[in-house]
Amino acid sequence: MLMPKKVKHRKVFRGKRRGIATKGNTLEFGDYGLQSLENDWITARQIEAGRIAITRHCKRHGKLWIRLFPYKPVTAKPIEVRMGKGKGDPEFWVDVVKKGRIIYELEGVSEDVAKQAMKLAQRKLPIKTRFLKRQ
Repeated sequence: MLMPKKVKHRKVFRGKRRGIATKGNTLEFGDYGLQSLENDWITARQIEAGRIAITRHCKRHGKLWIRLFPYKPVTAKPIEVRMGKGKGDPEFWVDVVKKGRIIYELEGVSEDVAKQAMKLAQRKLPIKTRFLKRQ
């Protein structure tokens, strides 16, 4: 599972999920990519599930780049605990994904294999995405 080795602050504010991506919004490494069309949080488990779906469909041919990293901790209080007494402990890690951000990139496989692999990864993610091809 992806998570930072060390962070400056153990707990962070929730922040905003609006706007469009100004960085990471073009294909840099591979020939095919998966681009987000919505703003949301994507958890480390969802990123890993998409990675596994792509690599299994490609039968470990080609090269895959994951363009996200879950740097933000999300806290939660235990079940059946009364209100107050401070903020809960970190439960899982997320990345804030804005509209236009590239999530995965792939090269070294045919277009139809890449399209099918990205479609499998789309089903693992909580947002709408689209398939991109290098011009």
